[in-house]
Order: sequence, then structure tokens, then C-alpha cells
Amino acid sequence: MRLLLIDDDEALMEALAERLIKQRYAVDIANNGEIAQEFLDLFTYDLVVLDMMLPDVDGVSFCRMCRKQEINCPILILTARDKSQDKVRALDAGADDYVVKPFDFEELCARIRALLR
Repeated sequence: MRLLLIDDDEALMEALAERLIKQRYAVDIANNGEIAQEFLDLFTYDLVVLDMMLPDVDGVSFCRMCRKQEINCPILILTARDKSQDKVRALDAGADDYVVKPFDFEELCARIRALLR
């Protein structure tokens, strides 16, 4: 299974990638929307983990763009935004799940496994 992590918090993404790699996932990391788009143009992913607040694009807009491009893999939003309206916007834009930072690594990994079933 190949995963794309899109978040500008490099330390957090490295820690998450390390955990996921130990679970035998192939993991790519993009720290902005432009790099993420390049990865999506090159590879097919089984799941995308997407932050809402990227330096160059809003996560909801990026999610909508993915769906318009017919990228149909699950998208899990991972963000510090915890308001109900943010969750609704993201889910309505095509996200499959929504996790608020800070998060429990074990729960996040369980959610990833559930989305990949």
C-alpha cells in the first residue's frame, strides 16, 4: 500500500512515516500542495493524509481538486482545526475522515487501516 502524507510539519510527518513504514506501507511526504500534486501526477496512492493548512493551498480546495481529477483513494484530513464547520466543509469537499491534532498515533493508524479496507 502506498500513502501520501501532505503536511508542512516535517517533524510530525517524519514520525508518522516512520510508524507507517514499520507497518509495511510505502510512504511519500509532500510539504506543500505543489509537491503533492507532482506526486499525484506520478504515482497512484491507496490513501492520502492531508493537512488543512498548507503554505500554498487550502486543504479543502486541494481535496476538491483531487476529486475533480478523479483521484478516488480515501483522503484523511489531519489538522489542528477542530470546529464543526471545518469538519463539515472538509467532508463535503470529498474527505473520507477527519482527525484533529494533537492525535493519538495508534488511533490514527487504526483509522488508516479502516480506510484501506
